[in-house]
Amino acid sequence: MQNSVYRGVELFLFFVLLPLSFLWSYPILIKMILTLGGFLYILILLKRSGLLKFRFPKKEYWKPFWRETLVKLAIVILITGLYVFLIAPDKLFAVLIKKPQLWFMILFIYTFLSVWPQEIIYRTFFYERYESLITNKWLFIFLNAILFSLAHIFLRSFLVQLLTFLGGLLFAYTYQKTKSTTLVSVEHAIYGNWLFTVGMGEMLAFPGVD
Repeated sequence: MQNSVYRGVELFLFFVLLPLSFLWSYPILIKMILTLGGFLYILILLKRSGLLKFRFPKKEYWKPFWRETLVKLAIVILITGLYVFLIAPDKLFAVLIKKPQLWFMILFIYTFLSVWPQEIIYRTFFYERYESLITNKWLFIFLNAILFSLAHIFLRSFLVQLLTFLGGLLFAYTYQKTKSTTLVSVEHAIYGNWLFTVGMGEMLAFPGVD
């Protein structure tokens, strides 16, 4: 019971209070220290649990993973491509066409310096640390997606909140089935890189072509 209370308080501090605090006006240095300190704390706990090692996903997960991911990607491509075409046609594939070097650099940085840390925190750590607190797996997936979206609230964009919530549902579902940080990171990188490629980068706080 005491352990559950401690983890509940920990969850609130790291995944609710800290992201919300970024909306307040206080020195950026303190925000960076809090963020890096929290990430270091998470890495230490994951190291102790033996979950910080690279694990190649089980063979039986790859085929259904790619089948499901490609179907979901096709839907994402259709919806987002149409959205950019209708809302901001001048942005459609603009970075890819006008600044291919920037496009490649962002894809690389996003994949390795953004996607992986996010999945380590919001899937690997979150599931290891808090899954036992909520027995209903669908409620847990929903909670994970809500808090993943909350992590992006500092960007002050409804579109970002919506997309990260939907993405959070997909990523939590994938991790729920596979318990693979690698697979969920691959999925996250595919969708995120597509959004930047199709022209939604500036809408989602990525560098643009202007």
